Amino acid sequence: MRYFIELSYNGTNYHGWQNQPNAISVQEVLEKALSTILGETITVMGAGRTDAGVHAKQLFAHMDTDVAFKIDTLQYKLNSFLPNDVAIQSIFKVKPDAHARFHATSRAYVYRIALRKSPFNFDQTYFLKQSLDIDKLNQATKILFDYTDFQCFSKSNTDVHTYNCDIMEAKWEVVEDEIHFKIKADRFLRNMVRAIVGTLINIGIGKLEVNDMHTIIQSKNRSEAGYSVPAKGLYLIKVEYPDTIKLND
Repeated sequence: MRYFIELSYNGTNYHGWQNQPNAISVQEVLEKALSTILGETITVMGAGRTDAGVHAKQLFAHMDTDVAFKIDTLQYKLNSFLPNDVAIQSIFKVKPDAHARFHATSRAYVYRIALRKSPFNFDQTYFLKQSLDIDKLNQATKILFDYTDFQCFSKSNTDVHTYNCDIMEAKWEVVEDEIHFKIKADRFLRNMVRAIVGTLINIGIGKLEVNDMHTIIQSKNRSEAGYSVPAKGLYLIKVEYPDTIKLND
């Protein structure tokens, strides 16, 4: 049987989602917990790779096993076994060919910028001392919808075959003492959201003009875009799939 596992995690103590040879990852922690509880070696495939320090409010991974178990019992045991910064939200059966990465139709992120220093969110937001022009931020953000090739925001030397992404939603909004950048697309390039945010911040503080966004994207050159903001403010918040992947009990 193939199962989807919905989880969330605070990425502060992890070197990203994907297994690393010399660093702890969320995937490694989850696989060890599953293997211990089910009594066989379990590997999981995630919906995507979050970088070191990036958080996830919702991420899905799939696993295959012939071990019989009650879903509620497994979820309870996993949450008891896993560290406090990783939580299982649900487990459900899917069709044998359902794939957590390839069948995802969209992914959404939010980047949190703190407007004032706080002892309670310093490791979960990016505290920016400069003031931001929200109108300019949103004007520049709309330019993203004019393009599909975002090579200028991609980490250099990646092994992707295309830099095309279909951005479905993108906007800035003030939320209490924070400014949030929300973006949704069919796929994202490595470091893409953090590079977009850094570029937009340069526009929001007046270092660049709104129309410079066109020049930057058309350049397809990472060095033309802005800096990559810290990972700690970035959250994967939603991954969507077609309903057809699920199996009815």
